[in-house]
Amino acid sequence: MKIGLISDTHSYLDPQVQEYFAGSDEIWHAGDFGTIEVADQLRRIAPLRGVYGNIDGQDIRAEFEHDMRFKVEGIDVFMTHIGGNPGRYAIPIRQHIYAHMPDLMICGHSHILKIARDPDNRKLLYINPGAAGKHGFQVERTVVRFEIENGRIFNVEVIILGRR
Repeated sequence: MKIGLISDTHSYLDPQVQEYFAGSDEIWHAGDFGTIEVADQLRRIAPLRGVYGNIDGQDIRAEFEHDMRFKVEGIDVFMTHIGGNPGRYAIPIRQHIYAHMPDLMICGHSHILKIARDPDNRKLLYINPGAAGKHGFQVERTVVRFEIENGRIFNVEVIILGRR
């Protein structure tokens, strides 16, 4: 299964995303869509899963959850917008993470691209795709692509869309 991962679009979807996510089986958005139009544009590329972020309005919150947990190809995934960092997860989700450690944790919010293993549980892979939108302090706008099959995550690729 091919996954396109994006976050923090803040109402702007770079036209390159269509090209980079073409052929994806699903697109996952880790919050701060900005507008429902961004979700609609992503849905035209591939089926969309997402969570709302702190800047998202009621239209997005009515459609997307605060966090979600699901399984894909044998991988237990937890996705939220404000997740913290490996080993230092945000207080609202910390107990949930440690009580039921997922295989893959996806979050956004920080605008900082990070892909790392949890230092306390090397089984957990943490991915924050950085920010794809033009709003924020990030220098470069980024998204991530990867594949999941038979309990394995592989071909993880960072895509730089350009400068903010």
